[in-house]
Amino acid sequence: MPIPERKERERADRERLIVATARELAEQQGWDAVTTRRLAERIEYSQPVLYSHFRGKREIIGAVALQGAAEMAVALRAATSAAAGPRDRVLALARAYLDYAARNPAVYDAMFQLDGGLAFARAETPEPLKDAFAALLESLGAVAGEGVDPGLFTELFWAGLHGLATLTRAGRLPAADGERRMALLVDRLAVI
Repeated sequence: MPIPERKERERADRERLIVATARELAEQQGWDAVTTRRLAERIEYSQPVLYSHFRGKREIIGAVALQGAAEMAVALRAATSAAAGPRDRVLALARAYLDYAARNPAVYDAMFQLDGGLAFARAETPEPLKDAFAALLESLGAVAGEGVDPGLFTELFWAGLHGLATLTRAGRLPAADGERRMALLVDRLAVI
């Protein structure tokens, strides 16, 4: 293998290691525990090497957010592909979304709560974020109702899911009623 190709592969491997380590540390101890010094120690590279990949924590959060968006899109599509009808598809989508948020709280925060330097809802929005929204739109657009803009409906439904995810995690909503809340959201908003 030519040297430039090997160096590029090694660089990509280091970048994946940095992102995976940041994600792991954030999931274990929270984002406050993720510092460039700690990451450098954990991956056994110097801080200048870390800075050759990311300008700082903000960019690392952004990289974790993009990875999470890609994973969420896959999870949403997998959940909805196995569903029989429109209501089951929307319920499966809602369940997959809320499950992803609950299983990956630090990644979810990187995606929607923290500043990762990413543009949302603009031309320069990164593809993984656009694709995650598209994964929502694919199922929700069909149940928006006549005369309702599918994109706006998807934004509203997504806001409902986000509210359920964050309020439940913060202990503001009792987790025991999660399924009932989710079913109510689907039944009241989706035209099925």
